[in-house]
This record gives sequence, C-alpha cells and structure tokens, in this order.
Amino acid sequence: MRAIWILWLRQIKRYSRARTRLIGSLGQPILFLFALGYGFGPIFARAGHGDYLQFIAPGIIAMGIIFNAVFGGIEIIWDRQFGFLKETLVAPVPRLAIVLGRTVGGATTALLQGTIVLLVCLIAGFHIRQPLLVPMALVFMFLIALTFCAIGTAIGSMMKDMQGFQLIINFLIMPLYFFSNALFPTAGLPVALRWAVRLNPLTYGVDGLRGALIGSLSLVMATDFVVLAALAMVLLGIASYLFSRIEA
Repeated sequence: MRAIWILWLRQIKRYSRARTRLIGSLGQPILFLFALGYGFGPIFARAGHGDYLQFIAPGIIAMGIIFNAVFGGIEIIWDRQFGFLKETLVAPVPRLAIVLGRTVGGATTALLQGTIVLLVCLIAGFHIRQPLLVPMALVFMFLIALTFCAIGTAIGSMMKDMQGFQLIINFLIMPLYFFSNALFPTAGLPVALRWAVRLNPLTYGVDGLRGALIGSLSLVMATDFVVLAALAMVLLGIASYLFSRIEA
C-alpha cells in the first residue's frame, strides 16, 4: 500500500510540473467545444434535438480525460530509456503495486484535467441540470480515466519506441472517440454503426457522465457504471500482466 501511495504522489508531482503538457492537452477539447458546440448548434436545434452545447459538453470532458490518461503510458517508455524504470522494477515491491500506483496516479491527474475542462464548459455556457449528481459524474470521470490509463500502461509496457506509441495510440483512440456517443446521438444510426457504438467502452462512460450532468441517458446509468467498472478492472489486470513481463 505504501508503494502505491508513493507512486501516486509521484504521478501527481509530474502533472503539477508539466505546465506545457497541461496547456497543450486543453487545446483540443476547447477547440472542439467552441467549433462544434457553436458551429453545429443551429443545425442540431433545427433537427429538434435542443441545445448542442449541452449535449456535446460531456463528450468534450471525456476527450480532455482520455487523451491525458492514455498518454501516461508513454512515461513507461521514457523511464525505460533513461533507466528510471529499472530502479523501480528492482525495488522490493510487487509489480502489481507499481502498476496500481502509476495507473491510479495517472487516472487522478486525468480526472483533474477533466475537471478543468468541465469548468471551461461552464464558462462557455454549459449548465449542470442535476447538481446533486455531480459526485456521480466525478465517479464516471475517474472510471473513464482509469480505463484509458490501463490501456496506455498496457501498450507502453509492450513498446520501446515513443513515436510508435503515439502512432498506435492515435490509431486506437481517435476511432474509439468518434465511434462513441460523444459527438452525436445514437438514435437512428445504421445497425452496424449502432453496434460499433454499443461495443465501445467510451460510450458507457459518456452516457453515464451525460446522465449525471444533464439527465439525458440512452442506456441505464447502473448498466453504464457496471460495464465501465468491470472493463476498467479487466484492462487493469491485462496492464499488470504485461507490465510484469518487462525485464529489469
């Protein structure tokens, strides 16, 4: 437990020092928020679906979380190249504790990033319709962060090249984001696309987050929570296994 706590604090300190990374990771969500939220807002309203900014804001918050979370895996490659990972691996602590500390720490920093994006959305005109469910929204944000931190850790444990990691992450994350319910409603989609959205883990996170913040659900919030929590645990187990195979 002490090792998990130490690694968690290390990830938080890294985040607090990485001001350039913080500003850079905010750029894309803010761009999507204003360009899509206001650009497609009139079209969305004419289609009879209401205020697009209210609909898209939870998806933008998820964007701010997942890109920060998944790129935490590149720190494994960075530490491996500069020898810091070897020092961690030879420490007398279980590797499971190392993975848990890094992943939970990365998920915490991604949650902080998502909270900042939420504040930006509020400034832009987003309204939380269910204030009492804000703690539940934070739970969904943390589960999204934990899921994608585990994905980043798993991929980072298998790779030694930073450029290759970035290519694979972009190839994986962008389809997951665009083929979810983050940017468009799922009602009326073609059957094949509807199944692709339903099999996407991000769909459950965004749906739960949207339900907690504005009360709009396409599924059941309990289902969103169970599916996302179970998937986070499975991916965390896979990440732990792959990390345990790294040679000191």
